[in-house]
Amino acid sequence: MARVLVTGGTRSGKSRHAEARFDPSLPAMYVTPGYPADPAADPEWADRVAAHRARRPSAWQTVETLELADAIRAAHTPVLVDCLGTWVTRLFDSWQAWEAPPGQWRPRFDDALAGLVEAVAGCPSIVLVTNEVGWGLVSEYRAGRVFADQLGIANAAVAGVCDEVVLMVAGRALRVG
Repeated sequence: MARVLVTGGTRSGKSRHAEARFDPSLPAMYVTPGYPADPAADPEWADRVAAHRARRPSAWQTVETLELADAIRAAHTPVLVDCLGTWVTRLFDSWQAWEAPPGQWRPRFDDALAGLVEAVAGCPSIVLVTNEVGWGLVSEYRAGRVFADQLGIANAAVAGVCDEVVLMVAGRALRVG
């Protein structure tokens, strides 16, 4: 399997494609930085999380953590990370950095990204899911621009150590050279 980055728009089939690259009868580690599902607070998010969990084979271990690099380094099985967009969001949320000047968060982001890239480069079998942010409008809101810029930087850095990049469009996988 090697190292694969799966990118695309919302509901393009990224997660399903990534999951299908694994043998469901063999162990794998599913790493997610997503927020815990709370049906009372956000029933739609809880439904999405439940649907993802229901698709996972019983042989897979789920790890919910913001520390993606540590989880990848600790893995003894193939790894699926879903998704980098959620990871960037959670980092900025945890740092309360959406409106902060870059000097307050950039060193932390750069360190976290460098650790992730190093972990991915050292992992022999990993598939990472991410959101493609380069085709939309530039947000009128600072937080939207920060998100798009930093996720774009993260995507490019991770793609740089991957053997394959797959672009999902309308449920179809397009391999990127």
